[in-house]
Amino acid sequence: MSKVIIIGAGGVGSVVAHKCAMNSHVFSEIMLASRTKSKCDKIAADIEQMHGVKIETAQVNADNVPELVELIKSFQPKMVINVALPYQDLTIMDACLETGVNYLDTANYEPKDVAKFEYSWQWAYQDRFKEAGLMALLGCGFDPGVTQVYCAYANKHHFDEMHYLDIIDCNAGNHGKAFATNFNPEINIREITQNGRYWENGEWIEIAPMSIHKAIDYPGIGPKESYVLYHEELESLVKNFPTIKRARFWMTFGQAYLTHLEVLQNVGMTRIDPVKFNGMDIVPLEFLKAVLPAPDTLGENYTGQTSIGCQIKGIEGGSDKTYYVWNNCDHAECYKEVKAQAVSYTTGVPAMIGAMLMLTNSDWQKAGVWNCEELNPDPFMDLLNTQGLPWHEQINGVLPHEY
Repeated sequence: MSKVIIIGAGGVGSVVAHKCAMNSHVFSEIMLASRTKSKCDKIAADIEQMHGVKIETAQVNADNVPELVELIKSFQPKMVINVALPYQDLTIMDACLETGVNYLDTANYEPKDVAKFEYSWQWAYQDRFKEAGLMALLGCGFDPGVTQVYCAYANKHHFDEMHYLDIIDCNAGNHGKAFATNFNPEINIREITQNGRYWENGEWIEIAPMSIHKAIDYPGIGPKESYVLYHEELESLVKNFPTIKRARFWMTFGQAYLTHLEVLQNVGMTRIDPVKFNGMDIVPLEFLKAVLPAPDTLGENYTGQTSIGCQIKGIEGGSDKTYYVWNNCDHAECYKEVKAQAVSYTTGVPAMIGAMLMLTNSDWQKAGVWNCEELNPDPFMDLLNTQGLPWHEQINGVLPHEY
């Protein structure tokens, strides 16, 4: 029986709060905190109506360490689940260190003034968390998160060495909007407008944005045009599994989405540097975020599925082997369960699972800063099957990639 604070009341925060409430045998007391308390109150009302569980709510500025410390001290949780913005990871980690509580997030820290995705800032906290006897679990969503657990499971049960990894992520859903992002628009657009990168033969290969693409056949969905992006879990996976010769991350985008994005880039609306408007500094991408549909409003009429998985080639017992492990998640079913679309669901459920394991499983209680693949994958894989994200596997099938 444990008390937790969830910071962030967007689509993912809502899912985490719902799923924690649905597992009240572990999460005995829940507080949901955000800059906008009314959003927390709305989620809390839905949770009480749907699951009969009352949760507390609070207002907090996650950029402000003293505010965070005051909130954490007043509630005295065993851990903080951070599903706020990636810019706020370090302030929340600092507050956790000051108050002596464990920490979990779903995305690596990013500085606000430059779109730079790397773990160096958070890995630098290793000694401080270890000396404090506290645990910080980084990137425990789906990708990053489950994709790393998939790799750890494959490495443990199927390979002597993993050599080639392709993480493939498809959203084949339809939300009915002309243009919308499935998670925070600011973070989403920063991510996909940067140069791509993939790992090959011991070095990072940088490519122009969206310049490598091909149709990939996703189970239950069919072929979808998929593009190579840089994604943060690649950095930790090639570090922790040094036998990997090449690692890539692929994501699908529809043509209408890409056309809208190209126009927005061409007119400067994806810029992250300030511009003057009526005597004030505004960041175009922040303004664009304000006028686009919020991800947590997309769920009600969303149809179709997501499919996310890892395709791996390596050797076992001296022979070549392929392994494909994946989950398909239905948008409409997610909305019925927790009033969310599948992209929020696939991020929020693993965050809850990671928190549950940190609170209940000795294999997931380790002082220091950790990525998901560094811990025992088996209990996490078991909970995916019982908490709404069942996985499937194909052994020695034909993988739709050249090697």
